[in-house]
Amino acid sequence: MSTPDPEFRALYDAHFNFVWCSLRRLGVREADVLDLAQKVFLTAHVKLPEFEGRSLLTTWLFGICQRVASDYRRSARFRREVTTDAAEMDLYGGASEELAQNAESRQRAQVAEAILNKLPEPQRLVFVLFELEEKSGQEIADLLGISVGTVRSRLRLARETFSREVKRLALAQDASRKEAV
Repeated sequence: MSTPDPEFRALYDAHFNFVWCSLRRLGVREADVLDLAQKVFLTAHVKLPEFEGRSLLTTWLFGICQRVASDYRRSARFRREVTTDAAEMDLYGGASEELAQNAESRQRAQVAEAILNKLPEPQRLVFVLFELEEKSGQEIADLLGISVGTVRSRLRLARETFSREVKRLALAQDASRKEAV
């Protein structure tokens, strides 16, 4: 059995959380993140000798995450599996108040993810990088190879769409509550 390359091991250890969070924010389901993170790091391992250092390592890894997540979302229409997450099943054994809080938190996350999934990919990328990854406009422009003006435009459109969807869902929820009464 061969020992792992220390340089790659350091890369993996230092950037695993970044890759995990990036994949989740790019629309990868929780159940699939570990597999796709492995795919990202496998790609990184193969391509590491070609990395020229013209960008930050996180920028390079994010580009790989972006391509892996895009392929994943494109193939999603062919996936017909039912998730049976053991961690989620364990939640049912907890206290009812904690269970309700966890369910509410999961529901909010699912709603946010559903709204993000409605954004066109260029807008979603800019929105995720700016709002969730807290990257600057210039960092996003450099990462995506676009102008800062394009970043601002995509961010504005994404924010408008996100806000519109939140309002639409709130109105639909209020209407369903009134019908229930």
